[in-house]
Amino acid sequence: MVGRIIETDACVAEGAAWLIAQEPRFAPVLEQCAPLPLRRRADGFAQLLSAIVSQQVSTASAAAIWKRMQDARLTGPRKIQWASDDDLRAVGLSRQKIRYARALAEAGINYADLRGLPDDAVISTLVAVPGIGPWTAEVYAMFSLGRADVFAPGDLALQEAARILFELPERPSEKALRQMAEDWSPWRSVAARALWAYYRVAKDREGIR
Repeated sequence: MVGRIIETDACVAEGAAWLIAQEPRFAPVLEQCAPLPLRRRADGFAQLLSAIVSQQVSTASAAAIWKRMQDARLTGPRKIQWASDDDLRAVGLSRQKIRYARALAEAGINYADLRGLPDDAVISTLVAVPGIGPWTAEVYAMFSLGRADVFAPGDLALQEAARILFELPERPSEKALRQMAEDWSPWRSVAARALWAYYRVAKDREGIR
């Protein structure tokens, strides 16, 4: 069963209001960071391929590689399958990322069907592809599919923001943060937006860039 889909800024605002009622410690976060961003993105093969390109490189490097891939028209599954390794290396992909790109192209995922699958099924389908881990799958579910009740507890910024906001003695583990986030259901992806926004505010206040 597919739950609530976040489609507009009004959906995010609704979730934020629910969070404050459920957990008042979110109130100062939303006072400092409102309005929370919608962050909706396109779905499909290219979005996941772009996520693979972005792994373990700077934002600027990822943008440059992706621009070269777009210019070479190497952003569709058939184009990736037909391209030689030399073609893919020429646009900046490493040997490992070439393998991941080919695995995604050959996975045969029906992206339209993903829109109708439950959150757990979406994530399990995506993480079965080499190169796509839980974080990438969860972020895709949140922002490309608009799922309102998905969280990414392995994200270090979310862990650190939770530590600061809830005055924890140390950064919560992925397991601990996943358990904490259960209290924010059915709006866990709005809680993620709030914590990501709060992370930027808190770190700026501490003088960390």
